[in-house]
Amino acid sequence: MDIQAIAVKVEQESIIIRRILAEIEKVVVGQRNLLEKMLIGLMCEGHILLEGLPGLAKTTAVRALAAAINTSFQRIQFTPDLLPADIIGTQIYRPDSGKFEIRKGPIFHNIILADEINRAPAKVQSALLEAMQEKQVTIGETTFELARPFLVLATQNPIEQEGTYPLPEAQIDRFMMKIKVDYPSAEEEKVIMQRINNLTVANISGAVTVPELDSVRNTVRSIHMEEKILDYIVNISRATRKPEDFGLNIGSMIHYGASPRASIWLGEAARAHAFMSGRGYVTPQDVKTMAPDILRHRIILSYEAEAEGRDADGLIAMFLERIEVP
Repeated sequence: MDIQAIAVKVEQESIIIRRILAEIEKVVVGQRNLLEKMLIGLMCEGHILLEGLPGLAKTTAVRALAAAINTSFQRIQFTPDLLPADIIGTQIYRPDSGKFEIRKGPIFHNIILADEINRAPAKVQSALLEAMQEKQVTIGETTFELARPFLVLATQNPIEQEGTYPLPEAQIDRFMMKIKVDYPSAEEEKVIMQRINNLTVANISGAVTVPELDSVRNTVRSIHMEEKILDYIVNISRATRKPEDFGLNIGSMIHYGASPRASIWLGEAARAHAFMSGRGYVTPQDVKTMAPDILRHRIILSYEAEAEGRDADGLIAMFLERIEVP
């Protein structure tokens, strides 16, 4: 398929995404960056981590996204006393039959809202790993495939808050994006106050079916990407591992760089961003726009960087400034 034919397809399929956005905006005021990035995650079937202080509509946005699609949804509230069986399910012994019966947990839904995910300890986080990466769950000796699409949208409070646990690096890497959610503008906050009684997910109707979403995903995968854009993405990821190869003397600031999974997701996200922009091809700007959300949780800073008050976003900006744009 040539670029012009892809562009026509993009224009046709974008109506589906606009329908979802219109439904979500019935209950979420502002937060346009959050909504667009959530839709990009949906198109790529990539898990998303939302970080922000309480009261910034993170949970409402996820609920609204799920309500706008004709699919199943489950919210799991993460707490310090949560057990792995509370998520994936367990085996129950039936004395009358002398057999074990499997009771499936809430993970067996299409869209999972893992609310305040970093309030549960590590053993609970590890229970999500198989589901997030392999799209399957093992209970006892039986393995169950999860229904498609399967998407985990997790919210977390900033790690400095009381009662939070840092997520393991292996699990963090399973999230396609980490989106930072900020306060609304003064005008948006005023609108929220005026419309508070109407801002309920009950006002949303399922506007899109799973087959329609599959059609959008196929179109996104077909969006053209030049080899020089692929090289650009690889160089960005490699710069986080060996910054000295790109003339950046900040190696002591980074404990771990981004894995090859980052390159894969950055390519997928760039295609989805091109789709959102109505194009049938990827530009370097698509890559630049998506790089912070894809990379910020995959760059583990050293103690030296933290002592100097550096953050991952600042380092990513340096990489994007230094690496030659095709």
